[in-house]
Amino acid sequence: MARFENIKLEKGLYTTGKSFTKALEELDPSEEYIGTELEGLDAFQRQLKRFDIKVSGRGSDTVEKFFKTSDSAALFPEYVSRSVYRGIEENDILPKIVATVTDIKGMDYRTIASVPSEDDKELKIVAEGEAIPETAVKTQENLVTLKKRGRMLVASYEALRFQRLDLFSVTLRQIGAYIAKMQLKDAIDVLVNGDGNENPITESKTAADGVLDYTDLVNFWNGFDPYSLTTIIASPDLTAKILSMSQFKDASAGLDFHATGKLVTPFGAELLKSASVGAGKLIGLDRTCALEQVQAGGVLTEFDKLIDRQLERAAITTISGFAKIFTPASKSLSV
Repeated sequence: MARFENIKLEKGLYTTGKSFTKALEELDPSEEYIGTELEGLDAFQRQLKRFDIKVSGRGSDTVEKFFKTSDSAALFPEYVSRSVYRGIEENDILPKIVATVTDIKGMDYRTIASVPSEDDKELKIVAEGEAIPETAVKTQENLVTLKKRGRMLVASYEALRFQRLDLFSVTLRQIGAYIAKMQLKDAIDVLVNGDGNENPITESKTAADGVLDYTDLVNFWNGFDPYSLTTIIASPDLTAKILSMSQFKDASAGLDFHATGKLVTPFGAELLKSASVGAGKLIGLDRTCALEQVQAGGVLTEFDKLIDRQLERAAITTISGFAKIFTPASKSLSV
């Protein structure tokens, strides 16, 4: 009998300081299944197979299948977390604007920063015996603000027990979509107003008040040196204006947009639409060095309530915040 069929599942796997899956992987390493029919499944997915629980597709099981035994019930919170996280991924544009993600175990985090002058950015020739120019890196004065975002799952076990898991997953993915939307709003707020360390965004205006033309975008792009303008986040109204520009309709950009829906400007920056950016504004950034995301764990669920079928009020949350890395790597433009 394979190891995964003999593991005792319990609430304690949620209190190890690691994710449920990581704790489970230590008991049942995936490396042991290379070359077998279970290769490609992680420890949680092997447990679903153990209890014959199908969570997707037309033949998906009902919610009550998780609660046939006390062991299988312990899998339910992880199923909820994964479904919510999938919703976050499907609606998340943060990976397109965040340079790095930092996972922390506490609630206090102080990031680092380097604020080079124009002279510091030049790698000058160092003569023999001369001191090598320095780049100062120091911790920021203020802590990164972490915000708790989430939703309360309000339902009775009796109301859900006969519902198909495939349908229930749709509701959970929608919770993930709400979380992703609010995290993006937090990220944009930090880009614009700073992270509390006196580093708000540099703002500029179009040449003609209320008018955005291609020359404005070219000048905006040109002002990023020595950084690169890789990403533009625009309000819905400005996104429509940019899409209407004749330059955007060139063969390569138009073909890519019609084929994939990916919006790429003629000068190579990816165009993202977000209502979190105020009307008549857009934000440009170098996504390789502009923003850091800090998170305390992933998707957190009240596992006690979910395992004990106390679904009446079970919280699903995430804790995250954002910090600027290089302040000049992001700028805004208003019409």
